[in-house]
Amino acid sequence: MAYPAWFYLPAAVVYGVLFIAPTFASFYFSLTRWSLFDQEFIGFGNFVQFFQEPALVTGLTNTLIYGPITSVAKVVLGLLLALLLTSQIQGRGWLRSVVFFPVLVSTIGVGIMFQALMDPRDGAINRMLGVVGINGPGWLTNPDLALYSVALVDVWKGVGLATVIYIAGLVSIPREYIEAAAVDGASAWQRFWHVTVPLVRPATNTVIILSLIGGLRTFDLIWAMTRGGPGFTSDVIASVIYKQYQAGFYGLSTAGNVVLFVIVSAIVVPLAWWLNRRQVEY
Repeated sequence: MAYPAWFYLPAAVVYGVLFIAPTFASFYFSLTRWSLFDQEFIGFGNFVQFFQEPALVTGLTNTLIYGPITSVAKVVLGLLLALLLTSQIQGRGWLRSVVFFPVLVSTIGVGIMFQALMDPRDGAINRMLGVVGINGPGWLTNPDLALYSVALVDVWKGVGLATVIYIAGLVSIPREYIEAAAVDGASAWQRFWHVTVPLVRPATNTVIILSLIGGLRTFDLIWAMTRGGPGFTSDVIASVIYKQYQAGFYGLSTAGNVVLFVIVSAIVVPLAWWLNRRQVEY
């Protein structure tokens, strides 16, 4: 039975005030040079200037690396951990809590903690490597490693949520399918690849979309651990935008937010449509 139209009104008002109105306001202010007290309409000048920023190319490249890497890692590790945590192992409930705990911790807190752990001279990670005779690298000071080091921490923090989503998908699979495949002589790998993977496709789609959106919009962990450094080597689009805001270029930073919104939408919306279409076809 369909609900009457007025039933949707409270949600529509909240959605309009908190999302629709700010979105359109951002598009307008991206076309102006503004401050708290005045504004000047300059058309697409902010966008032209934004794309002329030397740090933008680095930030865009890093964003397009960081997002897919963290998303794929969370999908693979989340599924493997979910398989482990739905098997008949001792301490299964405790291990589930351990895996999910990083999700509950503040991102800034995680960033500060790993900044100390990854310190090239006094960090616990390099000290432990030194015990076995390995000279640890500058995780956050090496331009070639900084972005990937932050991505590794991002995966550690976020894989718990992916694992919970996969656990929900795995426990919803009827045992009869697995047992029927085993009776037909399917090996453990064949049961996993041809039965489990297709049936957890909805969970996979959810993890991909959520992880990719989070990766493309990442800012807080990058800022807490490297502030885009060394130099601009670990900058992402969001950190470039924030640096412009810090410098007082409010219209320019607003244009950057619009660019980020368009990029995320252009990647995620077609991907979500394609994933859902494959799920329906399957």
